[in-house]
Amino acid sequence: MNAEILCVGTELLLGDIVNTNAAYLSRELAALGIGCYYQSVVGDNAQRLRESVSLAFSRADMVITTGGLGPTYDDITKEVVAEYFGLEMELHQPSLDHIHDIFTKIGRPCTKNNEKQAYLPKGATVLDNERGTAPGIAIEAGGKVAVMLPGPPSEMKAMFEGKVKPFLQAKTDRVLRSHTIHLFGVGESSVESQLHDAMVERTNPTIAPYAKMGEVQLRVTASAKDEAEAETLIQPVIDEITALFPDNVYGVDVENLQTALARRLFEKEMTIAIAESCTGGMIAARLTEIPGISKSLAGGVVSYSDESKMKLLGVSEDTLSAHGAVSPETALEMAKGVKEKLGVQVGLSVTGIAGPDGGTPEKPVGLCYIACVGSWGEEVSEMRLSRGMRDEREFIRNYTCLNAMNMALKLI
Repeated sequence: MNAEILCVGTELLLGDIVNTNAAYLSRELAALGIGCYYQSVVGDNAQRLRESVSLAFSRADMVITTGGLGPTYDDITKEVVAEYFGLEMELHQPSLDHIHDIFTKIGRPCTKNNEKQAYLPKGATVLDNERGTAPGIAIEAGGKVAVMLPGPPSEMKAMFEGKVKPFLQAKTDRVLRSHTIHLFGVGESSVESQLHDAMVERTNPTIAPYAKMGEVQLRVTASAKDEAEAETLIQPVIDEITALFPDNVYGVDVENLQTALARRLFEKEMTIAIAESCTGGMIAARLTEIPGISKSLAGGVVSYSDESKMKLLGVSEDTLSAHGAVSPETALEMAKGVKEKLGVQVGLSVTGIAGPDGGTPEKPVGLCYIACVGSWGEEVSEMRLSRGMRDEREFIRNYTCLNAMNMALKLI
């Protein structure tokens, strides 16, 4: 079975909201072994929606829609899909009772247009909405399946997990299982070059690359009769890639570098403090995204001026005079200073020239230094990041942040 995801809503086309529903559904369908070859977005227009539904069913066995199940005049998804299947609309009393109960609980009157949500295609399977008023709907006829879900992500996800997933699991005898390998500090072209034959020749599992700032992700996917068999197929490929890029793989199925660093700190029961100049607190901010990081992150110091570097971190005036704020010597003293001042096991620092001004021939825009000190000793790394991009300042700051976290991760 293959599916198409059709997200309905003019607000999606205008960019007023981000279409996270499609990404979620794609992942869930893949895990169920259901192929998804197309995704579409259409506005709240009856004729265009009819055309989109017809096109989707012409190339897919199943169409999953999100949005357009609400109470307003332009919520027309179920009416258009019912028309495609030749079904009339009828009142579903349990859904109407559910709607009235919700309004009673919140102490608001149920207006007449809200009752529109309880009119459903005759004979359809009703998917109860435990988080909202609009019920979901499933229709099976003529070898085609339509699943209509509400647009709000919290309602859609809960309904898919509780109602739709069991409905779909009964329709496939295969599962697709994926794991994502995260590599940092190596380009997509280099990864592709070394894995080209494996990417082309392997059919199960498959290897698919995806590049983002500073890293490459490799999604390894296997098709099997059950999850255990899929895992047996995938693990040797993960081991092979990890052995091929031992200095670059920082995790498997880990969300990002800050998550990997936080987990390593937790595992080692280590504490860290950060001194930042050009990144202005970005490293600390990213680490504080991780729940529970307070047990490992003591704090951070944004020391943008020379005075603050001396006063808050104990950087020597002689060091600043002799080498400048952007130098390996200053970076090292910043890392040592924040480690000592906050009484932690790991001190991490960054200093650099983010631009667009401030560079010289000797110290151009994009020159950055990272220092990390701990039980292993001390390490300083130099980077030259200028690429002549329009948004170069943000690139330099972000890339410095990522490299700093990667250095700390590897050393820890």
